Amino acid sequence: MNKKIATALSGGAVLVLALSGCTSDDGASKVNAWAKKVCDQAQPQIQKRANAQQTIISTAADGKPADIQAADSKAFQEIADADKALATAVQSAGTPPVDNSEKLQQDAVKELNETAAAYLGLKKQIDALDAKNQQKFADGLQDVAKGLQKIEKMDQDALKKLQSGELGKAMAKEPGCRAAKTSSPAAGTEGSASSAPGASGSAATKESAAP
Repeated sequence: MNKKIATALSGGAVLVLALSGCTSDDGASKVNAWAKKVCDQAQPQIQKRANAQQTIISTAADGKPADIQAADSKAFQEIADADKALATAVQSAGTPPVDNSEKLQQDAVKELNETAAAYLGLKKQIDALDAKNQQKFADGLQDVAKGLQKIEKMDQDALKKLQSGELGKAMAKEPGCRAAKTSSPAAGTEGSASSAPGASGSAATKESAAP
């Protein structure tokens, strides 16, 4: 069950999805400087998200409900905090030196803050589950997974415009905006904490396909 949550969660890493979509270099110094300013601040938050995802993945799928509840609750809080910090990073960097810059920045900040609020909503939801009743807890986790499906869509929409054009190219080459790596003891594999949009499939697909 907890693997369903981990799968949906890892499919929606907000900033990395938006910043890793392009690989070419536009050579514009002002754009590069803006990207570096954002990405230098983003790096610890990207790692924080990856660590939170690792916490969920590392919690055994057949673990005790109380352990799963505690791990997921902590992870949702940490991801929400990271998203808020990412919004602050984009805001404090100033308007990017591209066309329609003010709207791009405002939309990115708004969507990051909205996603953070959604994760806090999931934290409240999982905190309210009855960990002493295994069946009710399992049913509750299904609802949490559905909530993650909606957040994944928000994640994919957040900062989408920033990943296009000059900004996306500049951000993609910044080390601070590259996806953090996580290892999964449960799965015995290592991989990126995120991927390009659509690469991992929708949370709905994962949820319906899982046994």
